[in-house]
Amino acid sequence: MPRHIVHMSDAAAAALRAALKQLRKELEVPPDFPAPVLAAADAAAAAPRLPDEDATHLPFFTIDPPASKDLDQAMYLERRPGGGFRVHYAIADVAAFVTPGGALDAEAHERVETLYFPDGKVPLHPPAISEGAASLLPDRTVPALLWRHDLDADGRVTHSRVGRALVRSRARLDYAGVQQAIDAGTAEEPVALLRDIGTLREAVEVARGGISVSLPDQEVTLEEGSFRLSYRAALPVEGWNEQISLMTGMAAARMMLDSGTGILRTQKTAEPAVVTRVRAIARVLGIDWPHHVSYADLVRRLDPQDQKHAAFLSEATAMLLKAEYTAFRDHRVPEHTVHAAIAAPYAHCTAPLRRLIDRYTGELCVAACAGQAPPDWVLTALYGLPCDMLRGKGAKADRRSVDLAEAAVLMNRVGQVFEAAVINTDEEANRPREGLLHLADPAVLGRVKAEAALKLGETVRATLRRANPGHPGENKVLFTVP
Repeated sequence: MPRHIVHMSDAAAAALRAALKQLRKELEVPPDFPAPVLAAADAAAAAPRLPDEDATHLPFFTIDPPASKDLDQAMYLERRPGGGFRVHYAIADVAAFVTPGGALDAEAHERVETLYFPDGKVPLHPPAISEGAASLLPDRTVPALLWRHDLDADGRVTHSRVGRALVRSRARLDYAGVQQAIDAGTAEEPVALLRDIGTLREAVEVARGGISVSLPDQEVTLEEGSFRLSYRAALPVEGWNEQISLMTGMAAARMMLDSGTGILRTQKTAEPAVVTRVRAIARVLGIDWPHHVSYADLVRRLDPQDQKHAAFLSEATAMLLKAEYTAFRDHRVPEHTVHAAIAAPYAHCTAPLRRLIDRYTGELCVAACAGQAPPDWVLTALYGLPCDMLRGKGAKADRRSVDLAEAAVLMNRVGQVFEAAVINTDEEANRPREGLLHLADPAVLGRVKAEAALKLGETVRATLRRANPGHPGENKVLFTVP
């Protein structure tokens, strides 16, 4: 699922402080870390389990948003003699700090994942680990899971392996700076190669039938007493960077399938009735989707900066692309192993500072490459991890943050009438008079209740009845139609 990320200016966040606090309360966000967990983090940070291999001679670099401190990934890219590329991809080795069954481990299983809100985050691990000892910050020697991918001249992976090593990042880069340097031709070759490898991997994705969906970030500002909403589309470098992560996730899935034990991120193709409904939503938003064109091909034609396209991508992916975690062991491989959007087997493994399951998949891959059995602590937890991850609140925090932002933008316009399109209805849930509206200006989605059954695709004149960022529950914005 693509993320819809909401950013807020300091002034907007301050004005919405009470609403953001209420949102955390509704989601039952974990409080500050207990003292024993903080003490365990400090002790682990001072005495990690270090690997034998030393790869600190490789000049790794990281690419993240400027304010990020929990840096999961670092890379070093080079050309191979005779053609092709080698990708050195370091992933934070959280298992070097977290003792199975200890206080840090138990707390991580309670939290499951890092939660992101417009005014800050609620981390999976204490900052002493996630933003300190385990983070791939520059000029620090840290333990990592070091992936090495060999690619041919067309960007296809010919060999992948992973093992533990000490690494040292030399530069902490951000997306905008990297994009500017690559476009200007001033980037050093290991950085410039990200464009070459990334675009080749995007072509491989197209040939495979995969889909990469990138929704624009929302930015909320407070100007002259009113909240304003603007959008920022992803830079090309963000897509190239994502391709390195996807490549690693596919390699991890293949390793685990070959070894007979693992946990995949799987996704089945949507039922025909769902596809028919999504095609209807496309028609409502004026998106031409010929029947001979696949969903993957359609997505590549859309412009996320076009708000009708963004609305379609947001709603369509929520309906079509529902993924789950699938665990297996002892070569009892499940019948379905593919992630439909990626069009290949895939595993989450590149964000262990922010997602619980990645610590386990990383360990499984290290064991598989070494020809060893996975550790007992991994096998013991394996079949419970899908249930653990279901308790994660990241997607809900993202969605509720978007609801809050859009309510803030509309809060001074209660009582006004808007022309809007019905882009979904709750008819399948036996609520034909309820559904979802898309407004053109401002470009937001809102819940609607009508006196008569709603028709998918119709244009209605809807009265804004509620736009309250602090309203409990999901429906912070509500319209009615006579």
